[in-house]
Amino acid sequence: MSKTSKTIVRREATAPEQSRADALALASKALAAMTDEEDAAVTAAAKADPDAQPTDVVSRRKAGRPPLARPKRAVQLRLDADVLDRFKADGDGWQTRMNDALRKAVGL
Repeated sequence: MSKTSKTIVRREATAPEQSRADALALASKALAAMTDEEDAAVTAAAKADPDAQPTDVVSRRKAGRPPLARPKRAVQLRLDADVLDRFKADGDGWQTRMNDALRKAVGL
């Protein structure tokens, strides 16, 4: 066998030992059996963990970047082909370079 060959191991799919409903029922039963002292200890340990956050804080967080104070707007603009070709000739970032040139032309 050469150093570049790879061994492929195939496993047959096995059914999970318990269904989701069974797991939820078991968790609910364990939660109901928990004493107030155990609950207080678990809660204190979770609050002391800096990586743990209450689910209500996590669920309110919006995904993605925060909104910009002055977001750019999309416009339709007709330009001469040679002007557009000149900006595109320098590669990626041509729209930013064109925006910079326009800002300079209007004194911003």
